[in-house]
Amino acid sequence: MIGIIGIVIIFAMVFGGYILAGGKLSIILKALPFEFMMIGGAALGAFVLANDGAGVKHALKDMAKVFKGPKWKPADYRDLLCLLFALIRVSRSNPVALEDHIEKPQESSLFARYPRIRADREAVAMICDTLRAGSMNYDDPHQVEAVLDARVEAQRQHAMHSPHALQSVADALPALGIVAAVLGVIKTMASIDQPPEVLGKMIGGALVGTFLGVFLAYGLVGPIAARLKAVLEEEAQFYGLIRAVLVANLHAHPPAICIEVGRQATPAPRRPSFAEVEEALKAAKEAA
Repeated sequence: MIGIIGIVIIFAMVFGGYILAGGKLSIILKALPFEFMMIGGAALGAFVLANDGAGVKHALKDMAKVFKGPKWKPADYRDLLCLLFALIRVSRSNPVALEDHIEKPQESSLFARYPRIRADREAVAMICDTLRAGSMNYDDPHQVEAVLDARVEAQRQHAMHSPHALQSVADALPALGIVAAVLGVIKTMASIDQPPEVLGKMIGGALVGTFLGVFLAYGLVGPIAARLKAVLEEEAQFYGLIRAVLVANLHAHPPAICIEVGRQATPAPRRPSFAEVEEALKAAKEAA
């Protein structure tokens, strides 16, 4: 919702100020379809050219997050802490029973309590793979920790593809606007024998290209890329929480300490209080 409000403010302030200053929208509206076809079409073509099919689909899918916000809500972080607590307790008390949960997580009674987490393949795989590696009695837990760090970073880099691709489009838009403007000037020069009032409208239409390229770059696409990057970085902290808890478990800290480490690693806007986590863990124990 906040994203839509931002777009409305941008258009209202830019075009409202133009109209209040005495500007006429007729010149812009007349040239807009053709200028947008050139600039927007060239930007779209460059975007498709610079990315493979999977990258294009990934970016288009991520665009919805600009308006919906991060995938993970405060309740999801609480659920994740409860799930990790339960798995750590099982791994300490009955390592054999743990295998049933990490080998077939889709059939696990523990994972079944938290369907949103179970539906995320990367989160489930990270949890199960790390617990499986930890059960192999590594002499040095830093070995598993290093692998986990590399995995989290690889996942973050993959997620950042979309904002990087959109930012590249934003960087190109002003130059594409100049291209459209130059074409408009060429068209105007071909009609140099026309009276000044005609030439003035043609020059104004050509300048719409420059305006549109800059406006789209810094008023829409650039901010969208920045917002998407912030959303994806916050989502990546969900996997960072998994890393923090499992690393603490590798170092044989008590389960409660492991969970507190994860709570502290939760993004501040989503972080549950200590009492909320205690209440959630108590409810999970009673449900078990």
